[in-house]
Formats: sequence, C-alpha cells, structure tokens
Amino acid sequence: MRLTCMFSFILLFGAAGLVVFIHLQDPEEIVHQQTPGIKYNKEFQQPKKDCISSNNQDRRLSTADGVATVKLSGSLHPPENVPSKFQSTDRRQSSTTFMKDYQEKGEETNSMRLHKRRRRFVIKKSPILISMNSSTPNLPTLKSDDGNNKWKSLYQIQSKRKQIMKETCSKYKSNNRRIITPYHVSRIFVEDKYRVLYCEVPKAGCSNWKRVLMVLNGLASSTKDIQHNTVHYGNYLKRLDGFDRKGIYHRLNTYTKMLFIREPFEKLVSAFRDKFEHPNNYYHPVFGKAIISRYRVNATKEALRTGSGVKFKEFIQYLLDVHRPVGMDIHWDHVNRLCSPCLIDYDFVGKFESMEEDANFFLHLIGAPQNLTFPKFKDRHSNEERTTTKITQQYFAQLSPSQRQRSYDFYYMDYLMFNYSKPFEDLY
Repeated sequence: MRLTCMFSFILLFGAAGLVVFIHLQDPEEIVHQQTPGIKYNKEFQQPKKDCISSNNQDRRLSTADGVATVKLSGSLHPPENVPSKFQSTDRRQSSTTFMKDYQEKGEETNSMRLHKRRRRFVIKKSPILISMNSSTPNLPTLKSDDGNNKWKSLYQIQSKRKQIMKETCSKYKSNNRRIITPYHVSRIFVEDKYRVLYCEVPKAGCSNWKRVLMVLNGLASSTKDIQHNTVHYGNYLKRLDGFDRKGIYHRLNTYTKMLFIREPFEKLVSAFRDKFEHPNNYYHPVFGKAIISRYRVNATKEALRTGSGVKFKEFIQYLLDVHRPVGMDIHWDHVNRLCSPCLIDYDFVGKFESMEEDANFFLHLIGAPQNLTFPKFKDRHSNEERTTTKITQQYFAQLSPSQRQRSYDFYYMDYLMFNYSKPFEDLY
C-alpha cells in the first residue's frame, strides 16, 4: 500500500513537472509549430545601425519613418545614436514587413533562430537603395535662347565646384554605402512648387533664402514683407525630415538640391558677433555662462550670472576643447556635418562671397519669376557693418599662431571641399 502511494506520487509529480516545463518553454523553441505569419509579442532584435546624434540640433526630429539606405558617390562617416524613437519604429516596420513577406511566400522555418538569421541577411545584403540623382545631368540646363555668356560662365563655375567637392569626398571619405537618417535631411527645407531642396547653412544668407522660398511657394508677394521672426519661427516652410520615407525618396531624386556656403573663419566671426556681442536670451545663458565659467580666470559674479561679455579668445578655447562644457551649435558647426555633401549629391553650390550673382543664376535655372531677385538687405543688426575679410583678420589677430592653426584644422574639410584659400600665410 505504501509502495503504491509512493509510485502514484512520483507519477503525479512527474506529470506536474512536465506541464510546468511546457508552460515555461520559450516560444522561440516552438515557433515552427505555429502557422506561418503568427507574430509574438516579443520583438525581433534589430542589428545596430550607424546613425548620428545631433549636439547642435535645436529641434527634435519628427518623422515616423525610420531610416532609408542610399547608394552614395562618397560618404561622410556614419553618424551615431539616432534617437531611440527611430530605432523602435524601424524595428516595428522591419518586423511587420518581414512577416508580411513571410506570409506571401508561404515559406516555413524550422525555428525563430533561422528566422532571425534570414532577416539579418536581408538587412545586410539587400538594403533598400535610394538611387540618388547625379549632380551633373540633373542640374537644370541652360535653354537654347540663353545667349548670355555670363550664364554659361556661371554654369561652368558650378561644374567645377561640384567636381572639386566630388573629388574631395572620394579622397577623404569612405565610398561604402551609408544609411541616410532623418538627421541628414533635418536642415533641408522643401519648396514643392518649383521643386527645390535648400540646405540651411547659418550665417551664409539663410534668412534671405528662406524669404525667397516663401515667395516661390506663394506665402508672400515680396521678400521685403517677411520679418525675421516670421522667417525663423513661423514654421511656414516644410523640412524634408517631416516627410515619410517615400516623400524623402521622391524629393531627393527629383528636386533640385542646393546649398550656399561661406568662408569658414568669416562665417565663424559673423556668428560670434551676432550671438555674443548683442543681447541674446539664449546664447548668453546657455553658452556664455558655461564658456566664462570654464575659461575665464577670476570671472565676476555678474559675468557668471548673465553669461554676457564672452571674449573671442574664450569662444575659440571652447570651440577647440574636446571636452566642451556645452555642445556644438549649428551656427559654428561644419558645413560638412550640417548638409552632408558627401552623402547627398547637391546640384547647385553657391557661395556667400558671390551671393547675388549665384543666387540670381539659380533662380534663373529653376524658372523663377523674373521679378524675383535675391534680397540685398541685412537681416539683423542692419546698422552694423557686415563681417568682412578685414574684420575677420582683426578677430583672429587676438589668437596665438597655435590657436589659429588649430582653428584652421577644425574647419579643414570645409576649406578643402569648397576650395577656399588659407586665410593666413603662416598656416600649413
């Protein structure tokens, strides 16, 4: 009797253990028993992607379409740390797409591990390619009735600028495929009527270019009617990162892409004068206080409290410090980072130094109304002289030769890519 009870107990214990084992078994081990296409709550693991984080972005990315992969003529080094919002979105989209394809093909897998290996293979070996248009054939061509030799000369200048940019990218940047993320197009403004994409480079005529885009879009009848705050804070212009992947793909392939750049040191001095030599309720407390606290010996309590009165030499110390007390800003970041010219094949590259000529030539190429010309007025501090080469040299004369050299090294790729001469003879 005792032996029978013991035997029954062992059987019951074994059965209970088997039930518990089956209940706790990982779904990955039994997925092959399920109908193809059934999804579990457990998400697939997404391979890490090279994305970039923006220390200098003053706005959050706001698209729900994850990332797209492009084939490049030459490429920037991949960015890092795209916000998790895009990573999670990409995981959901990749998972959904795979399961849909899995259902359509009717393929059966033996385990989730094989499932994952196949998915990883698809991502690495068969990326979604956005075939970017080539600058040379896609730049709007001169019409047959354009007998103006000036237009032909400017057209040749454009070809030469783009060739130099292409050669620099080929020489110094990786030619491997890169992933284009919403970050890379977050500074690009869209004008759909004339099919224009404009990459904003601060202190290189960006305010007036936004005015032109607003007039082209029918939002205003004249550039003179648009105030500074309306340009920058009115949100009348769309950014490319606000579109889904299909919208980004379409515009990158069919619109005329352009950017305007400026001599790097001159652009830097212009930004310093604008942000630190005039009252500013953002740059003084955010950047000024941190710079003065770190680099000024015996700083007064008033300077530490307000952040006003930053000196150019202190500003350069901050810029060159690899352990900056506060991050970068778009006004003094590299054009190389802002517009990704080795990743996005721009059709038109204008220069601030020849702004009127280049801008009006671009408007001619896209067929803009003949009465629309690029505005000449100074957007801010209109009574103050524009930052010129002479003024730039006066500011950099405050620095030591070593600081000037390191500043040149900091902007070296911009100097090289856009064919600017060395600003000082003692630089190497």
